[in-house]
Amino acid sequence: MMFRRLPYRVQLPLGLSLAVVVTALLVTVVAVQISARSARQDTLAKVDRAMLLLAAQARPLLVADDTWLVFSLLRNTAALLPGNDDGYARAAVLDARGRIFAASTPAILETGRAALGNRLHGWSLPGPDQIKSRTVIERADRSATLLDQIRSEDGQVLGFVLVEVDAPVFAPDWAVLAKPALIGAALAVALLMPVGWLIGKRMSRPIARVAQCIERIGHVDAATLCAEVPHADVPELHRIGEAVRQLLTEMAVRQKAEQRALSAERMAAVGRMTAAVAHEINNPLGGLLTATQILKRQDTSETTRTRTIDLLDRGLQQIQTTVSALLPQVRVEDRVLEAGDLDDVMTLVQTAERHHTIDLKARAGLTAALRVPSAVMRQVMFNLLLNAIKATGDHGWVRAVLEANADRVRFSVANSGDQLTSEALERSISADSGNDPRGFGLWVCREIAIQFGGGFDVADSTEEVTCLVFWIPNRGKK
Repeated sequence: MMFRRLPYRVQLPLGLSLAVVVTALLVTVVAVQISARSARQDTLAKVDRAMLLLAAQARPLLVADDTWLVFSLLRNTAALLPGNDDGYARAAVLDARGRIFAASTPAILETGRAALGNRLHGWSLPGPDQIKSRTVIERADRSATLLDQIRSEDGQVLGFVLVEVDAPVFAPDWAVLAKPALIGAALAVALLMPVGWLIGKRMSRPIARVAQCIERIGHVDAATLCAEVPHADVPELHRIGEAVRQLLTEMAVRQKAEQRALSAERMAAVGRMTAAVAHEINNPLGGLLTATQILKRQDTSETTRTRTIDLLDRGLQQIQTTVSALLPQVRVEDRVLEAGDLDDVMTLVQTAERHHTIDLKARAGLTAALRVPSAVMRQVMFNLLLNAIKATGDHGWVRAVLEANADRVRFSVANSGDQLTSEALERSISADSGNDPRGFGLWVCREIAIQFGGGFDVADSTEEVTCLVFWIPNRGKK
């Protein structure tokens, strides 16, 4: 139904306005019916007054047995009857035995015809002895016959007065009767409909404001919305408002709890990163300090000096690798990734891992322009390639693929080392001890993927190889 699809702020005033219109129409119908009944009673009252006049003036004429004067009296008195001009009303004076003495329309009420106690125009009339007072006989067709006695001064029955009124006289003139009622209804609608509309708008205003507050949940601060929820005096609206305020209060508390949890999680991540960095740097630092002590000795041989310098080189490289893993977390990027960045990373990896004899190859398959930060992707590619080389050992192969389409940028690295499962990857990433030399770099890759709304996991493969896949949306940081 179209009405049910309208907003409540429109339904309520419109419903009240329709109620006013329907009420006015019902009142009009009832008023017309009452007016129709009153019109019938008014018609019978007019006939009754004409009969009283006729009975009073016909009494001496009946005593004088003057038919002509009675006829003249009937013609004059019948003019007072409703409907006489249209031939719908007639009167007659009957003698004491109920015979027609004279009539206003002799062609219909024949003189000398026995009326009382017989059928007249298809309807039975009571006998003379049955009429003790004024009698009104209403027919099924809504016509009426009225009878009354004509008594002398000493109480003797001299005759009777008979008046017939046909049904059309009592037929209500609906146009005339309905006109005042319709005017009143129109005035009522003109006055009450705007009032009903205003009352409906006023009643629906708190509901509309509550609905607006509910629609803004999630877009506006809960505490601000809670202050905007209206206070209503109507019990039902008051309960709705209190329920919405309670909901918003609980949401505000939950948002604060989430913020505290997020802050705690960030602090835990910082602590974890600090512990991992400290562990990764502390180990080579111990070796570097030992190497410096050896170099300070005067009797150090050339062979020992060379081995010590190599130790210093490896320790410094390990520290450089650890620090490089932190760069994307603090670096501000000013350009997007380019296809040549993969070649740069491959050059760095080959230089850093020159002691390994590994078949290292990489290729790029780009079907869309790159729109991701270069520093982030360079660091991810560097970390994953170093992790793959270390997992492969001294001999084996590593394959890297950089792909991009309109939706995402994907970098995958496969190696021939021991196969790594998704469960093992999760344990390596979530390890708090920092003993896994690969864990810190992989953890950084996972954090970058989460930060950019991407993913990082082990690819499914039927071969006994490990393939790590990193991807982020091809639109930069959210």
